[in-house]
This record gives sequence, C-alpha cells and structure tokens, in this order.
Amino acid sequence: MPDGREYKQNRAMSLKELSRKLGLSQTTVSRALNGYPEVGAKTRERVLKVAAEMNYRPNRFAKSLATGKSGHIGIIFPVERKLLATPLFNEFLSGISQFLVEKDMDLTIMPVKAEQELQAYRALANSGRVDGLILSTPQLNDPRIACLSDLDVPYIMHGRLHPDDTVNDPGHVTFPYLDIDNQGAFERATRLLIDMGHENIALVNDDPHLTFAHHRLTGYRMALENCGLKFRPENVYSDEMTEERGFHAASVALRKSRPPTAFLASSIILALGIKRAIRESGLRPGRDVSIITHDDELPYLQANKFNPPLTAVTSSICRAGYLIASKLHTLIESPELYQPASIQKNFQQVLEIDLIVRNSTSAR
Repeated sequence: MPDGREYKQNRAMSLKELSRKLGLSQTTVSRALNGYPEVGAKTRERVLKVAAEMNYRPNRFAKSLATGKSGHIGIIFPVERKLLATPLFNEFLSGISQFLVEKDMDLTIMPVKAEQELQAYRALANSGRVDGLILSTPQLNDPRIACLSDLDVPYIMHGRLHPDDTVNDPGHVTFPYLDIDNQGAFERATRLLIDMGHENIALVNDDPHLTFAHHRLTGYRMALENCGLKFRPENVYSDEMTEERGFHAASVALRKSRPPTAFLASSIILALGIKRAIRESGLRPGRDVSIITHDDELPYLQANKFNPPLTAVTSSICRAGYLIASKLHTLIESPELYQPASIQKNFQQVLEIDLIVRNSTSAR
C-alpha cells in the first residue's frame, strides 16, 4: 500500500493546480491544451511542457465547460434492425471508436423503436449531450435528412441517398457523407461474370429499400441490360445478410429447372451460406458455380482464406468508420465549414472499390 506522500506524487494533477503552477487562468490553460488559436505559441508550448512534467490529465467535465462541447458523438438506430448483433455494424463501430480514442472523445449509442427514431434525433440533438451525429444504413427517401437539416448539430451519413453526387435527397439538401461506389462495383462484378460466359446470374442482396442494396441492384441490372441480357427479377433474392439467408436463397435458386451458373453476394456472410448450398447440391464452388462477393474486410472472415478463395469487390468498413468519425470531428471543430459549397468540395466522398479475381470464378 503506497503511503500518502507516494500517492500525492503519482496522482494526476487537476486543472486548478496546473493553472496555479503556471500562474495562468484555468480558461487559458484549458484553451492552450486544446489547441485554440487565440493562445500564443510560446504560452501553449509552456503549458504543454509543464502539463507533461506534472502528469496532468484533462478532466472531461472541466474540458466540456471550457470548450462548450460534450466530447461525445452519437449514433441512433432502430432496435428492430438488430444492428448490434451484426458483424458489419460492429466493425463499423470499431473504426469510429479507433478515431475517437485518439481524440479522447466518447461514443453515445442510442437504440430506439423505429417509430420513435426521428423524435430521438431531435431530442438528442437538442440535449447538448452530443457534438455531432453519425447516420448509418440510409434508406431511399430517408426522412432523417430533412429532420436533421432543421437542427443545429453537424451530422454525416455513411452512404448516400442517390448514386448521383449532385443530388443528395428529394429536397436537394446538401449534406456530408462517405460512401463506396456500390453501383459501379456490382456493375463491374456482373460484367466480369458475363465476360466469362455466364448469362444466368443470381443476386443475393439486402433489403432493396436500403440505398446500398438498391445501388448494387442497379449496377447488376445495368450490366445485364448493357450486355444484351434480360434482367430477371426472379434471379434477385433480398433478405437479411446472414449465413442462413444466403444458404436458403442459393438452395432455392439451385433447385430451379434453370439454375444460375453464378451468384453475386452482397456480403461475405451471405457468401458463406451460398457456398454451403452449392456444396450440398453436389456442385463445386468456383468450378460448377461461380461466386463473387462484396468483402467488407472483416478480420475473421477473409475472402482469400476461403476454399476456394473468393473473387471479391473489397472495401474496409472499419476504415469507413474511422474516416467518417474524422470528417465529423473536423466539422465539429470548424463549424464554418458546414456550408453547402464546402460540404460538396470536402465532405462528400465516394471511395473506389477494388475487384480482386480469385478461384471462386471460372469461365463457362
């Protein structure tokens, strides 16, 4: 047990004690520690040096009082979607959390009933408990944009409402987002299969009311029609992205009189089920039936570790979470950037997707 003298020597110093040591006001010290430009460079350097020497760690409440910020960003989601049980959403949260740890910020997660979602956004935005909001899983004609555009809190969306960058929503509200080129990725993947001689291609997708799934369906359909092939709605299977749903969809497809020779999967988890269904049908994945998946680069489900290794369109959802948190942090710290021209130039980003060809695809 350390004696009182050792405890006093090792404990973290308070802001009040640090200010007294420096002979400066607590406000000046706090602003110096947080990089405010009105504090001179020499003063800031001196404050940082003494803070390090004296083992100072900022108190969250004191920091909030000094900056007028809570140090929290928020995510609201309807409990009906069970997002916390999905590997993709958890990997997205992991990326967000990595950035927030670097900035000594916290994440507020609020599950609500679907019918109370807009009310929850208004309440959280007006409460002062968060400095900004991250919106996930956008839907076609998403009502959250109009709701948040009337509130005084910065936000950013993971995804877009339309694949056309110049149109953000039916009301033409300019808002920040980070997305991947879902339409382009699935158009490329479908074209690859067509170039290999496949004509009967099935798509196993998520709910088409979700914009990313709608964009993937659009890319798939465009590739078929641009290559002179008929789009067949019966070849599209839309459901939750689970292994069991992938297995069920592929099993149904493979029992048809004219089964598909190739599958496109909207997630690597769906691809697990598709591959199992192919094997249980007495066929060989990659030889008899081809598979291309979207790969969110989950650390424990790697496309190149499958047997056979999966051809995939790839983009890290963890990296997306990190980048989104970074962009939102910039908007929180520099509210003057939250203007339409600046948002369009700096805060609307579409990440390209790599198409990596492996052994799960073969020519007909």
